[in-house]
Amino acid sequence: MNSNTVKAVEAAETRGSEVTAEDVSRRLLESSATLSYDPATEVDWQAPLPADAHGQSPEWSTLYGTPMWAEMTPEQRVTLTRHETGSVMSTGIWFEMILQQLILRDQYRGEYTSAEFQFALTEIADECRHSIMFARACATMGVPAYRPRRAAVELARLFKTVGSSAAAYGGILVAEEVLDLMQRANMRDARVLDLVRTTSRIHVVEESRHMRFARAEIRDRMRDMSRLRRRTSATAIAVTAYVIITNLIHQDVYAAAGLDTRRALSEARRNEHHKAMLRTSAAPLMEFLGSCGLLTGPARALYRRAHML
Repeated sequence: MNSNTVKAVEAAETRGSEVTAEDVSRRLLESSATLSYDPATEVDWQAPLPADAHGQSPEWSTLYGTPMWAEMTPEQRVTLTRHETGSVMSTGIWFEMILQQLILRDQYRGEYTSAEFQFALTEIADECRHSIMFARACATMGVPAYRPRRAAVELARLFKTVGSSAAAYGGILVAEEVLDLMQRANMRDARVLDLVRTTSRIHVVEESRHMRFARAEIRDRMRDMSRLRRRTSATAIAVTAYVIITNLIHQDVYAAAGLDTRRALSEARRNEHHKAMLRTSAAPLMEFLGSCGLLTGPARALYRRAHML
């Protein structure tokens, strides 16, 4: 694809019209061939972990700015942020496995020669590497696999079996766009472990392609969708968002840092700073969903409960 064609595709994407998922996929395949990473070699897995290096930017901790945070020792803050980022990674692995199944099901009868089909498989390959990367990062930090609550796990079994393609690509946007700002902060923060900075950089670069693909797929599917199906899809995406956001941080991370779990959960729930960070990170997603007619009343209510609006 020459530079003029690339510029035309980018301009059409910005307007949210004219461009198709096939156009976007063709460009993203070229990008993948040019800029992709192998975490096995890109990450220095043998590097020491400085005792004072955080697992994520402290400002992204669920307790940052609370009275409990003020009382914590520097060592407790480091431990908490390492376990929090490990919990986010574990949730990411869980949801990426769900998305891989949804994408495969969506592309099962795809046109094998199309760029859209080929990039969908490229995305699945990326997600497999990311899941291995996150699993290895957790093991390197000495963080356990924090699994979502049982109800979320069982609900996801149903979702990955019967979820619509629009809900699947909406789930990609929710899972990746909300975390994008957090990971961009991590990769630029000298207070954060080099291990996390590198894995965040890899994820940000490669997931930016996945988000553009998902946006193109949603636009394609919205063009001829009935009002009823649009409203159903809006609710399904919002439910997905709510489940993901409310399962990002496992309650056991507080005990791992030597904190009173009940008090920590109470202060985290009331933490207006963290809620504001979530709303800021979700703002581009909310704008996009609104432009597609996917911010219905019930959907807005769920996003507000998840502090995304």
